[in-house]
Amino acid sequence: MWRAEITSMDWRTDAHYWENVGSAWQGEWHQALWRTHSDAVNVAWLAPRLSLAPVKRLLKTDLFDEALAIGLYPLLSARARHVFGVDISGSTLHAAGARYTRLQSAQADVRVLPFADAAFDTIVSNSTLDHFASTAEIVAGIAELHRVLRPEGDLLLTLDNLANPVVSLRNALPFRLLNGLGIVPYRIGATCGPRRLQRFVRQAGFEVLEVGAILHCPRVFAVAAALILERYGSARARQRFLECLMPFERLAGWRTCFLTGHFITIVARKR
Repeated sequence: MWRAEITSMDWRTDAHYWENVGSAWQGEWHQALWRTHSDAVNVAWLAPRLSLAPVKRLLKTDLFDEALAIGLYPLLSARARHVFGVDISGSTLHAAGARYTRLQSAQADVRVLPFADAAFDTIVSNSTLDHFASTAEIVAGIAELHRVLRPEGDLLLTLDNLANPVVSLRNALPFRLLNGLGIVPYRIGATCGPRRLQRFVRQAGFEVLEVGAILHCPRVFAVAAALILERYGSARARQRFLECLMPFERLAGWRTCFLTGHFITIVARKR
């Protein structure tokens, strides 16, 4: 029932919106320096958690990273014989495919995936499910990821962390205000804190193996500094900036990690 409702009501509207976002970002090459840091943080989290022996089929649930920057594909392609990607935006798919010609991709909504049951050995979903209007849609997305993952397959998931006071405040303020101030460049969605996300994942039929948080630097200030350095800084200054940001990830080991981390991280296994 839910899958049919998503197909009939939301797919075209969402596809049109993200098509415009993808085209605009590719045309202006937004936040290249910041995206370099974001990719590095994601790779550092994923690398020790992906199987060293390559799995046969791996799914990545959006291709925004690969369309705009190096993204996660180099790591994922080293850990899987076949990497598949989905994105709701055709322009994003095209840009990612032009960069990585071996990447297999399809235009699709993560809530209604065009794959058979148990089609993938591993799924990587980084900040995809936090762009929907409701937590019910997050639950639907997790259920769909469970469906297309094989038994004993691993889900590596990140989501905006509502336990972080900055994220909580951002989500409470009007999007038009934040967008007008240049703080939020595209639509944000509903999200949750780590306990609720664990509950959603378990209810879908997963065993939760690990929960944590990543991206601990003060994001608003870091993005602003990155934009200034991108325009006016030397290559050395930009490199030094990136080197200064990574030590913030040590906060992932602190008991306060959910107060500072921008994203919740979950590693889960399909039972």
